[in-house]
Parts: sequence; structure tokens; C-alpha cells
Amino acid sequence: MANYVLVHGAWHTGELLENTAQPIRSAGHKVHLPTIAGNNPGDSKSVGLEEAIKSIVDYINNNNISDVILLGHSYGGMIITGVADKIPDSIQRLIYWNAFVPNNGESLNDMIPPMYVGLFEQLEKSDGSVELPFPIWREAFINDADEALAKEAYGKLNPHPNKTFKDAISISKNPAEMEIPKSYINC
Repeated sequence: MANYVLVHGAWHTGELLENTAQPIRSAGHKVHLPTIAGNNPGDSKSVGLEEAIKSIVDYINNNNISDVILLGHSYGGMIITGVADKIPDSIQRLIYWNAFVPNNGESLNDMIPPMYVGLFEQLEKSDGSVELPFPIWREAFINDADEALAKEAYGKLNPHPNKTFKDAISISKNPAEMEIPKSYINC
């Protein structure tokens, strides 16, 4: 039995990965679905990347999870990279699922098209959060789904702390230098 920690992407909560967790659990593994700080409804949206990373480090430590297979989806790649740098002895494998793989000093905004960086700046609310309008979100993230499914998925999203996109990650080793085995899923 393996210990999986699945880390969601931007605008999501951990519970939205439940459909991904079910087949892993059915195969006899333990699966955890934490929500990154700043992503729960009602969380402060002034959370930065370091606080977001710390929330998953704390989750793993507080739940005494070892030999973690740590999967990050999209923005979750930023988080799992930071977690692996902070507690490498707790991590068995990193899995990047259509995820960002940052090197030291890079922010998520450094890895996306400039038009999105500008859009996030324009859309940032006074509380520091960003929400994408449905037409933009649909085109960028779920353009192969029918309208009903896209609207259902959009209705489950939360405002995301824009600071986590702006902050550069601070890690002692770039992912390619980390001794932890890694996989990348592109689908």
C-alpha cells in the first residue's frame, strides 16, 4: 500500500480530486486530498507561495505521512516542488500532472504567456484574489467539454490568491537536481 497526496491546481480545493483518488484507493492505496492554504472558501487571499507550500508540508507532517507519492496538478506543481525541497526524506516520488515544474527563482507567472499575467493583474480584486470569467476559463482549461459540463466544473471553482502566481519559488535544488524520482503526465 502506497501513500498518495494529491495536490490540486489553482481555483480548486482538494475535494475536487476525489474522482482521481477513487481508482487509486480501489487499488488498495491511501490517498490524501489536502486543500492548499488560500484555496478554501473563506481563506485569506493574501496567501503567498511560501505559505501555500508550508500548508502542504504541515499537512504531511501533522498526519505523519511518510514515503509519499506526491502528485501535483497544474499550479500544484509549484507546490509539490517546494514541498519536496523542504521535506525530501518524506517523499518517495514526485508526479507532475500537466503541471508547472519551476526552477529556483521562477514564479508561475514566469512560465505562462504574458497575456495571462496581464489578465490576472487586471482581474485581481482588492482581497488579492483572481477569478477568471467563464468564457476565458473555458477556452483556456476545458474547451473540449460540452457547455453543461464546463458550467458545472466552473461552478465548483474558488477565487485564487494571485500572490501565489507572482511569488518566485525559493528551493535549494532545481527539480532536475533533486534525487527524488519524478514522473510527468501530459494528457
